[in-house]
Amino acid sequence: MGLKRQIMAHQPAKVYEVAFWDPLPKGQGIHRTGNWASCPEFVGARYPFTTLLHQGLIERVFIDDLQKHEAYVQRPWTIAAFTNDGRDEVYPIEVSLKHVQKEQNETIRTKYLFSAEGAKSFIRDQLGVKIHHKDPISNVWGVMDGVVRTDFPDVKMKCTIHSDHGSIMIIPRENNLVRLYIQIATSTDKDFNPRKQASQEEVQASAKKILQPYSIDWDQVEWYSVYPIGQGIAEKYTIDHRIFMGGDCCHTHSPKAGQGMNTAFHDGLNLAWKIHHVDSGFASRSILQSYESERKRIAEDLLDFDAKYAKLFSDRLPSASEVGAASSEGKHGGTNEFVEVFKSNSEFTSGYGIAYGPNEFNWSPEHPAQSHLFNPDGNSLQIGRVMPPADVTRVIDANKVQLEQEIPFNGSFRLFIFAGVPSATRLALTDFTMNLQKPRSFYSIFKRKDIAEVSYHERHNPHSHFFSMCVTFAAPRDDIEISKLLPPLLARYSDHVYADDVWNPSVPNAKAAAHAKYGLDVEKGAVVVVRPDGHVGCVVSLVEGDGTVDALNDYFGAFATKSIGKSASQARL
Repeated sequence: MGLKRQIMAHQPAKVYEVAFWDPLPKGQGIHRTGNWASCPEFVGARYPFTTLLHQGLIERVFIDDLQKHEAYVQRPWTIAAFTNDGRDEVYPIEVSLKHVQKEQNETIRTKYLFSAEGAKSFIRDQLGVKIHHKDPISNVWGVMDGVVRTDFPDVKMKCTIHSDHGSIMIIPRENNLVRLYIQIATSTDKDFNPRKQASQEEVQASAKKILQPYSIDWDQVEWYSVYPIGQGIAEKYTIDHRIFMGGDCCHTHSPKAGQGMNTAFHDGLNLAWKIHHVDSGFASRSILQSYESERKRIAEDLLDFDAKYAKLFSDRLPSASEVGAASSEGKHGGTNEFVEVFKSNSEFTSGYGIAYGPNEFNWSPEHPAQSHLFNPDGNSLQIGRVMPPADVTRVIDANKVQLEQEIPFNGSFRLFIFAGVPSATRLALTDFTMNLQKPRSFYSIFKRKDIAEVSYHERHNPHSHFFSMCVTFAAPRDDIEISKLLPPLLARYSDHVYADDVWNPSVPNAKAAAHAKYGLDVEKGAVVVVRPDGHVGCVVSLVEGDGTVDALNDYFGAFATKSIGKSASQARL
């Protein structure tokens, strides 16, 4: 989304390793039993660290970016009432707003309403949507943000600490702040109360006991709360595909995995691009059904993981050897619970653990598009997961760039054309381009209406608002002459032509590392379709003739509003 620089300007804490501390025998306090990668190599993340920053600062970055695009957040207003009365076909929902601090009311009409109000959602309650809780509460935790003075050596690292007096998780933050999660009650206690409260001083006293023989004192406390751990999920995310819910409104869980806001962002992103494609006339309204089916399953996976993680953290002392196994490449004959939970945590916190199942966007053998060119032999890209990182050289300026991030999140499907060896794919690229230009191809039928006025400097969407293309050759940059190797339509994307000539340690002997890493034929190449949210939709062989474009016509035809790949007479039939 192009917001990394703004986020990092707040100098968030960056966690590369997690420190594990366990009790010493005979009540002698705690000792470190290991340091392991926060984002292990097997995850394959672009940035192998966890970034930790206050939610308010992250929200401010988003709000500032919205203002640049003339969208404004009004505060402090709340919703007093709403109804989908359908009186206006375009704006079917009436919403009554109330100012929180003034005697001021306003009524508006809108196309959609999205509830991101949190666990105590007014909209969810009014819709009568229930939250189903998975397990009874078994642990109560205190959480405290503050500036501390301590001789504990790993206070600037993420730590899980088990002692004879309880457990703590330490989370470093920006501006010398430290967040502590402190266990204050468990269901094994004789007088356990799942609604137990504790004062700030009591929680600090517990922390001092757990950290012995180290000391800790607070210069200031910025925020403090006590919460019970509970995993809950909404039975529905929408009831009419006009009013939607997301974030904590739909799923609640322990905050220790750091997935509350992250999961909410993915909820919003998943719904936003689908609404955009419906309202822009590209996709049929039926695609909005996939919001609940995709995001609810991810929330269920998260809650299952969180329940295991929270229980394990509260009840069990993982050994250093177990954690070490979890941070390795996963080449072990046996498995154990902690290893698997640690792996899942790494994938969830990096975003690489999100995997959407088969549907109209995520190709499978049951998809309406049935060409034999889908999922070519050797392909290692996982449909429904985000496209893994790959470094390439941009031909036009010789810059080494991150291929998966070259096209911004602008609502377009991204077509990554891996063009293999130029001499072997010249005819296939010519045929691919010729078939793209046919009047009823997916590309031509959604051509920009203002194409004649498009700026020469438009890099990403010169032909269509719904598609953007990249071409990557399995050749050194010096061997790639864009005007000679590419037909004019593809050459128009000169800023998105790349040489696959950057060495990658995951495929050290490969001549074309990106092709090899993705399992694509280095000679013949392939076409990878990436959804607007960065998840891989399908992979199609790049072949001579019309097969590649025909397969893509069938893929996009499964959800597009217009008949694709058919003659006018066929479309009428």
